[in-house]
Amino acid sequence: MKIVATLLLAMALPLSALSQGYPSAKPIRLIVPFAPGGNVDITARTLAPALGELIGQTIVVENRAGAGGVLGADLVAKAPADGYTLLMGSNSTLSVAPALFPRNPYQPLRDFAPISLIAATPFVLVAHPAVAARTLPELIALAKSKPGGLTMASGGNGSSNHLVGELFQSVTGTKLLHVPYKGAGAVAGDLMGGQVDLLFDQLAASTANIKSGRIKAIAVTSSTRAAVLPEVPTMLESGVKEMDVINITGVLAPAGTSPEIIARLNAALQKVLLRPDVKERFAALGVSSLGGTPEEFSAFIREDLAKWTKVIKDGNIKAE
Repeated sequence: MKIVATLLLAMALPLSALSQGYPSAKPIRLIVPFAPGGNVDITARTLAPALGELIGQTIVVENRAGAGGVLGADLVAKAPADGYTLLMGSNSTLSVAPALFPRNPYQPLRDFAPISLIAATPFVLVAHPAVAARTLPELIALAKSKPGGLTMASGGNGSSNHLVGELFQSVTGTKLLHVPYKGAGAVAGDLMGGQVDLLFDQLAASTANIKSGRIKAIAVTSSTRAAVLPEVPTMLESGVKEMDVINITGVLAPAGTSPEIIARLNAALQKVLLRPDVKERFAALGVSSLGGTPEEFSAFIREDLAKWTKVIKDGNIKAE
């Protein structure tokens, strides 16, 4: 028994020593599973310097784009659970991909250790100015009067704006004609040009075009009005329930990372999210800080995964 106890103690020592000395060995990689310039990337680059200052180690933001975020997320899922490789996750990688791809290489609740939610941005239903509806009830009535007559653009089958649009049709009993693009880049231009009628876009991406009048905002999907567009009502205010939908970002580690490392990173992230410069940067992007415990983040993933799994199944949505 003494030999067994000694072996167990020896096995535990490296992990204990690692946790106590963390992060001293090397810089921490924060993997963004998308190309530079998007919401997830900007959020990561906003956090990294402040987080590095607090924990005394450089945070290197590394873009690993591909397969709708799956490649970068899978890299983190399979990385050593030592706290030196982290994921800037989002709904796309944590909820949509596992529900959309039958052979997705990771499972979010099994293969990651959530650390903290970071920020959230709602979606906004925007329309070309020529669409004959100013309010959500008017738009729903118009859509019902000619099923399939209004076009709804998206960044592709299974993209976040496609899925939000499918959920909207399900809860309102409308039928829109889905027009999938190969990526989000060309969608905004065609919406402004009148080639398509509607788009469920992340608020941060559409704010400038809404304020310029090139497109019009019908409603946002958050539970409260967005500070950057206070004149735009919520879906709930406009009479549509079950459309409280937000796009989140959050930091995760590989499953098996020690609770001490998770706790240290969580505590540091809560302080980062309270910094005025970080809050100002988020506000300029149209996103709001979240924060919270690892358990709250895990609960969010579980609920969000169940929501989009149902939407994908009910809509018979297949990946491109």
